[in-house]
Amino acid sequence: MIADGQLELRRVGLQAGGRVLIAPFDLTVAPGHVATVMGPSGCGKSSLLAYICGTLDPGLQAGGQVLLDGEDVTALPPERRRIGILFQDDLLFPHLSVAENLAFGLPPTLRNRGLRQERIAAALADAGLDDFGDRDPATLSGGQRARVALLRTLLAEPRALLLDEPFAKLDVGLRTRFRHFVFDHVRSNSLPTVLVTHDPADAPACGGPVIQVGLTGEANGGHNP
Repeated sequence: MIADGQLELRRVGLQAGGRVLIAPFDLTVAPGHVATVMGPSGCGKSSLLAYICGTLDPGLQAGGQVLLDGEDVTALPPERRRIGILFQDDLLFPHLSVAENLAFGLPPTLRNRGLRQERIAAALADAGLDDFGDRDPATLSGGQRARVALLRTLLAEPRALLLDEPFAKLDVGLRTRFRHFVFDHVRSNSLPTVLVTHDPADAPACGGPVIQVGLTGEANGGHNP
């Protein structure tokens, strides 16, 4: 399923115990585009993504609206927002095979066994892992695991995608290749996407708006690098 709506943040900000981590800001991300939120570790970038997808730690306070295709999803539970997220760690289930990990991402409404197997096979081919369905995830390389993690997220048919420094643990060469792999899928699936990172090399590759956040709570955005 291809997403067709934009992601919009309206006056979204973040506080911890009354201390401003991220000052309120506005951001609009068009389908197939990637916006970048940059800032040092500990400034609230990951918590910002948690607020967007509905999993914010109750010890933090956030405000503002999250809209998808014009629909205010701020008060909806995570499963109804249908916002996918990819982390630094691939978080593949060690007790499941590669194919079973991919199957976990499929919508529960897709019950036809043949269609499920077709989608898993297509995802394996997309990752360049056609014959790896029965493999233990522990036998995969870091790049292979990262590709499986992305495709498992996409199999859930998200309406938007969040990237929580998914390139940070990869070496330089692999990071560049996986970044292209991710952004190609963002474009082909028309997904509005937000990447948080502290790596200055990520923003130019995204090509979209950049929001700078810091421990002072300042937020400056809306410009291209």
